[in-house]
Amino acid sequence: MTSSSSPSQDAKRLAHAYPEGLRADALMEEDVAWKHDIDGERDGDQFDRSERAALRRVAGLSTELEDVTEVEYRQLRLERVVLVGVWTTGTAQDADNSLAELAALAETAGALVLDGVIQRRDKPDAATYIGSGKALELRDVVMETGADTVICDGELSPGQLIQLEDVVKVKVIDRTALILDIFAQHAKSREGKAQVALAQMQYMLPRLRGWGQSLSRQMGGGRGGLATRGPGETKIETDRRRIREKMAKMRREIAEMKTGREIKRQERRRNKVPSVAIAGYTNAGKSSLLNRLTGAGVLVENALFATLDPTVRRAETPSGRLYTLADTVGFVRHLPHHLVEAFRSTMEEVGDSDLILHVVDGSHPVPEEQLAAVREVIREVGATGVPEIVVINKADAADPLVLQRLLRVEKRSIAVSARTGQGLEELLALIDEELPRPSVEIEALVPYTQGKLVARAHTEGEVLSEEHTVEGTLIKVRVHAELAADLAPYTPTATA
Repeated sequence: MTSSSSPSQDAKRLAHAYPEGLRADALMEEDVAWKHDIDGERDGDQFDRSERAALRRVAGLSTELEDVTEVEYRQLRLERVVLVGVWTTGTAQDADNSLAELAALAETAGALVLDGVIQRRDKPDAATYIGSGKALELRDVVMETGADTVICDGELSPGQLIQLEDVVKVKVIDRTALILDIFAQHAKSREGKAQVALAQMQYMLPRLRGWGQSLSRQMGGGRGGLATRGPGETKIETDRRRIREKMAKMRREIAEMKTGREIKRQERRRNKVPSVAIAGYTNAGKSSLLNRLTGAGVLVENALFATLDPTVRRAETPSGRLYTLADTVGFVRHLPHHLVEAFRSTMEEVGDSDLILHVVDGSHPVPEEQLAAVREVIREVGATGVPEIVVINKADAADPLVLQRLLRVEKRSIAVSARTGQGLEELLALIDEELPRPSVEIEALVPYTQGKLVARAHTEGEVLSEEHTVEGTLIKVRVHAELAADLAPYTPTATA
């Protein structure tokens, strides 16, 4: 067994081996030297100190056109942007995936992505998000690429926005503002526009800025007189008050729209029509699936948040049972809290449904992250008690190993392709099996003069057998208690 040398002996050895100016460097090199018994237990990639601290370029994010002849086939791009992310947890691949999703959001909003950089930090810098030194490096990247906007992959505080703009000298926005802009572009209905406007005002209220005349005070009191010559409101205070008044008005309007949708839901409940809600990550293929199952004709586009307004359509199971199918707004990682609150009334379609079809993109590199993000929002709107079927869409383009992994982990799941129609028949059969069934089974001989009862049995219940006789229609059905009471006078025991 060998004994290790003491610290004083190490210092003497280094003093003889190195000149005076290199002693500190040699001590530091020995401190960070790789040792098998210590560093062999570390997991993951080990980066040099300079590499860990540097801004790391993410390749493959630029969407700038190389061939000018392609311009006529592309939408007009108004802003040239550079993306910035802070990698705090997870692997480097997770950070790259998050920035790639931000690039897709920027493209959807109509921007041209020029470059993307990631900074490794324990937590975002409180002043400039990436640190003052890295902000100067970011300014060089902006000047080199000719960008006019910087988009940060996170929600920045008002102070972070101002200080980062002061350094990079171009407009800075965060992920929340980008998603709000996409929602504002795609909202079509009156309710959707009101919900987006409310979310935008909630986001804008703490970020109002004042300069020049905006900070001057108005005169207190209109006609003068005693006790009316106070400092008064500054213009920025007046702007904040007006925004709060508009927000209160928007909330009242959304509450009135909610009442109309609640009346429709009550009508469906009165008629005992089961409801199925389609929920899932944005661009997972929810609208394509709705079109395949019902022929709804909803807009389908390979873009994030292509459809925002909920669509409800009537559908029929293979056994003839009627139900409604509702398409809801797509979700995304770190969905802004303002949007969750503003769209809460729309998301109630999920909470009031009898079954959730949770659509996930099977061709995505990490579909488990999409599942976790959607379930977090479902939990926020209080729909955790609703039965769920995981529908793995785009199976024709997915990696077979990923499909097998998802089908093994998610017990109530099925792989389909809305584009080719693969697995849709099995999905319809599974919906028929999972929908709640009427509780009362009854057999009745209904006279032909009471044909409306037979029609109700077909629409509100489940017909097990039907036979037309001389006396009337002999029907065996499974129905709810109210319809069972109407059929009771025509049961064999009642007519005997």
